[in-house]
Amino acid sequence: MLENIDVIVVEDDDDVRLGCLQALALEGVRAAGFESVEKVPRNLPHDGAFVVVSDIRLPGMDGMAFLRQLMERDADLPVILITGHGDVQMAVQAMRDGAYDFIQKPFQSREFVSVVKRALEKRSLALEVQRLRRKVAEIGGLEHRIVGRSPAIVELRELVAKLAPLSTDVMILGETGTGKELVARCLHDLSGRKGPFVALNCGGLPESLFESEIFGHEAGSFSGATRQRIGKIEHAQGGTLFLDEIESMPLAMQVKLLRVLQERSVERLGSNRLIPVDFRVIAATKADLLALSDEGKFRADLHFRLNVATITLPPLRSRPEDIPLLFDVFVQQAALRLDRPAPPIKDSVVRELLAHKWPGNVRELRNQAERYVLGLKGAPGTHDAEPVSLTATVDAFERGLIVEELRRHGGNLSRAAEALHIPKTTLFGKIRKYEIQGEDS
Repeated sequence: MLENIDVIVVEDDDDVRLGCLQALALEGVRAAGFESVEKVPRNLPHDGAFVVVSDIRLPGMDGMAFLRQLMERDADLPVILITGHGDVQMAVQAMRDGAYDFIQKPFQSREFVSVVKRALEKRSLALEVQRLRRKVAEIGGLEHRIVGRSPAIVELRELVAKLAPLSTDVMILGETGTGKELVARCLHDLSGRKGPFVALNCGGLPESLFESEIFGHEAGSFSGATRQRIGKIEHAQGGTLFLDEIESMPLAMQVKLLRVLQERSVERLGSNRLIPVDFRVIAATKADLLALSDEGKFRADLHFRLNVATITLPPLRSRPEDIPLLFDVFVQQAALRLDRPAPPIKDSVVRELLAHKWPGNVRELRNQAERYVLGLKGAPGTHDAEPVSLTATVDAFERGLIVEELRRHGGNLSRAAEALHIPKTTLFGKIRKYEIQGEDS
């Protein structure tokens, strides 16, 4: 009922209330009037960009009590009180209690509108400050969402914070389980976009349903289409469309998606009407799209259209220094979720974790942490085999560091050796020792 309302006017005098509403309407200010506090809807939005104008003397709850109630729920909400001739002292007290201003009867329409407009400007500024504070808090919160202290993760957090507020589309590259959707959600949450985060797994849909799912359809457009359906692109209006496993998208759909990305408008199945859509695309893949393009399995033009800004997620094996911290975080989360005590993490468990190559990456580590909390067979520390030796742990750690530096420097041995402060010949020997292949980095 109060959607898109700028001002709420609470006044029991019908003539005064109507005069206020008309004065505001003439200035293009949207307002709703009520004869008592009890008639005002209780579910007022906490972040609504509106102000409240209320008479002090009202039937039922009076304006002073209403002011206190409003201040308890939102101290930044501007409240303007209308006072009678004998209520000035009460109005002064109201200002001390948090009222924005008061206006004394009888008043001129121009005076009333001027006070209201100043209050609206104050409200708009307060909401913007709140939004910026939330954004700063979220950026700081990246350390709690993208966990790790390795150079690769520090660099990743900085890149996410840099790209998030931009409107450019983003491609996320990474192996299965490295956290591509988590990074996509962080980009959306820090973007300031007011629309939803809409995720679509391109590999989880049969080709026959793909077009309807992403573009939507009109009723009767095909057999079984009994009613209109809004597609994922249209649903992402004002927000973010996350296309996971983009390499699995059928070629016929790739052509249509490319057109949508170029024109930023979508056409539902069975319709001839183009619907403008403001959305950002974040695509994710574990495949080499350029190689797939060479094989004719992925459109090169779509690849270049999506690949404006790229985020590459490192595999877990290349950042072993993050493994103990991640495991501890996952154990605490699992214990809280399962309502169980968090078991202590022994040194032998850490050594076992560091020696593992983690083909399933962070997702596999999270699952192992839950098994550890549940005490299930096969969890870290429950194997019957000999404990992992210190030598094996050190070798695994060293291998991970080398893989990470090679990845950071695009496989360039000279630069990786320089970053590791070792001779190039020593690095080459370690690459042979640990059987590091090109696909590892």
